[in-house]
Amino acid sequence: MIVCAGGNENFKFAKSIGIGLVESSINLSILISKNVNIKEIIFIGTCGIYKNGNILDIYESSHAFNLEYAHLSNDFYTPANYEINLNVSQETFKINSSNYICNDEKASLKFADFGLDFENMEAFSILSVAKKFNIKAKLILCATNFCNKFAHEEFLSNHKFAKEKLCDFLSMKNLI
Repeated sequence: MIVCAGGNENFKFAKSIGIGLVESSINLSILISKNVNIKEIIFIGTCGIYKNGNILDIYESSHAFNLEYAHLSNDFYTPANYEINLNVSQETFKINSSNYICNDEKASLKFADFGLDFENMEAFSILSVAKKFNIKAKLILCATNFCNKFAHEEFLSNHKFAKEKLCDFLSMKNLI
């Protein structure tokens, strides 16, 4: 099953599950509960680059984190598990999820120092829900921007092309 966030990232062949960690986790859980024969979840969407990567390249991963900006200050902690890795046999890109988009280059570089590569608002919830239901899952993301003060403008200028690249990639892989 192919899913996407929705909003401005709708695809005619994917089920929209909502934007951000909370909405996507609730809606994906409901969707899985109504369709018990799901063998794999493929989430498609866009991502921002913390340090290394190329705009409009496709990145696949099954390794996500939920590190909020507050984590960078060491003034906060959480008892919650903030890492989920469904692909322990292969090296994979590390995707961070937050309900916020990083547009601060210093923060972006700090996230990169933690070993994180990219950010996507739904990645952590997708993999967490898949793990809970014991379903294989992966993220297929196209980079639209670097996480800096121009993040939103870069995202807007590259978003249409990113969606096209995702469609081409899925078609090439015979997933659609």
